[in-house]
Amino acid sequence: MSLIPIILCGGAGSRLWPVSRESHPKPFIRLADGQSLLQKAFLRAAALDGVKQILTVTNRELFFKTEDEFREVNECGVATSFICEPFGRNTAAAVAAAALHIAKTSGPETVMLVLAADHLIADHDAFAEAVGKAQELAHQGKIVTFGIRPDSPQTGYGYIEAEGNTVLRFVEKPSLERAREYLASKRFLWNSGIFCFTAASILRELEQHCPEILGSTDACLRESRTSEGNGWSQVQLAPNSFGMVPENSIDYAVMEKCTQAAVVPCAIGWSDIGSWTALSELCRPDSHGNRVEGEALLHDVDNCYFVSRDRLIGAVGVENLIVIDTPDALLVANRDRAQDVKHIYSELKARGHDAHKMHRTVHRPWGTYTVLEEGPRFKIKRIEVKPGASLSLQMHHHRSEHWIVVSGMAKVVNGERELFVSTNESTYIPAGHKHRLENPGVVGLVMIEVQSGEYLGEDDIVRFEDVYGRA
Repeated sequence: MSLIPIILCGGAGSRLWPVSRESHPKPFIRLADGQSLLQKAFLRAAALDGVKQILTVTNRELFFKTEDEFREVNECGVATSFICEPFGRNTAAAVAAAALHIAKTSGPETVMLVLAADHLIADHDAFAEAVGKAQELAHQGKIVTFGIRPDSPQTGYGYIEAEGNTVLRFVEKPSLERAREYLASKRFLWNSGIFCFTAASILRELEQHCPEILGSTDACLRESRTSEGNGWSQVQLAPNSFGMVPENSIDYAVMEKCTQAAVVPCAIGWSDIGSWTALSELCRPDSHGNRVEGEALLHDVDNCYFVSRDRLIGAVGVENLIVIDTPDALLVANRDRAQDVKHIYSELKARGHDAHKMHRTVHRPWGTYTVLEEGPRFKIKRIEVKPGASLSLQMHHHRSEHWIVVSGMAKVVNGERELFVSTNESTYIPAGHKHRLENPGVVGLVMIEVQSGEYLGEDDIVRFEDVYGRA
């Protein structure tokens, strides 16, 4: 029987703010070795026996970014397919959509391995062994979860009480005292959020326990658009019908009600990297318990975690702090309060502040742009366009733009004219003019864009043609 890993990639970006944002959630965070959590999840899945395809469920705004991440590491040429959600409806809807799609395209007896994109697993051999055991149970019609053998009384995880492979009950996140009892009893496992089952089995359970989620997801898929590219396929879920799907997690909707639930106890070096404290554990401490990523000068400092990619941090006489520096936001937190970072994120979102949503450097299908400076009636960006890539044919109502090429060559549509702009040359785009920027070369195009006008928001854009389907 074939095995298809399902990677669930999304998230709000709240727990690891300011590095994670709504448009750059936790799976895209790069670790010290240069790989993102998402890339590690992909490589881990691709290395399993029999895997020829990986299906990813993600937000449609993250599709091109996700595809770029996979292309960077997919040396073995595993086929990639995507289900793109217009907005999140939690994991039950994501699993239902994946199961319906897999049953139709690969057959109902296909085994699905559901993985979170933002988990870290250190022991790949133990993981592969656990997957093999889970597949055996899945072929028996079981709905399998992976239970992590606990090594400390964690209060941030749900627990599973088990005997062998039999699930006795699922338990919510406990108090510290109760977590210590669970650890001492040796009957409890951490609930990892990793699942394995056949498409037929999970569809049976969805039909029994949450038929409204399954039915509305099925109706949405029948209205959705499918497209294909070079080595990938994509299902774009229809927004109106997807909005009718009830929101619930697969744990609440199915696992806690399921009589066919089974568990594979395992020790795979698992972490869900749920806070800055957890992420700091990946960095080697100095003799004072300090961990530093970037450059920092410390005097009389103990048990702190500093991250700064762009600036030097100096610290004197402090202890037990987390300091995370990014170009547009700085986080200072007590290490014992790392879980409360989400409150800063929530307040930024409530105020409509851009720092909850995006970084100064923003990824687009065609490349990136970085906001260098902005003020009343002006904004300056550094724009980099990939070789062969093109922005949409577009127009702005409220702003004009001045483009100066720094390196490479640009092919520009400016109103009725089409022209090439070389290094150290420029062109001016008046408000109301249709325009397009393209990189016709084989090296990256870098340019400076100076915007001026009464309104400079990113939503002041009318697309007429777009090779990425955004028009």
